[in-house]
Amino acid sequence: MIARLLSYVFLFAASGGLFISATAIPASRFEKLGAGAFPKIVFAAMVLMSALAVIDALRQIPLAAYRDFSSQTQAWVKRRYLVFVSLAALTVYLLAIPLLGFSIASFAFLFGLQLVLMPRQTKSIVIAAVVALVFSFGLNWLFAEVFTVFLPRGVL
Repeated sequence: MIARLLSYVFLFAASGGLFISATAIPASRFEKLGAGAFPKIVFAAMVLMSALAVIDALRQIPLAAYRDFSSQTQAWVKRRYLVFVSLAALTVYLLAIPLLGFSIASFAFLFGLQLVLMPRQTKSIVIAAVVALVFSFGLNWLFAEVFTVFLPRGVL
């Protein structure tokens, strides 16, 4: 129940952030509502629904659970640490793409994440390196040569 409450709080915060970012979409001269109207409506509805879900989750949690909230949350985070490692790696990857370019950032992200998630044996490390090479430099080559779409090159 605590995990559900935390996920609702996360959805509430994410929806609020996306609503605020949608207000930055420039308005059109020709349309009354503008291009940002639909995203703002969707994110406002998500904020409202997640707020209602938070209230409902708070109502359903027994009072004794609030005393154990901190220890339960720490235990939940420890059980799901690989999810947080993956989210942190994804964040670093998204921040590194403009600097390193798609190929190098993707290779580092895929190889590093596979090393964390896979058993560390010689055979699995070689497989992880090959998969990271194919899905970073190979995908960049495919987009450039076949689709004539150039992925971010980076400043370094």
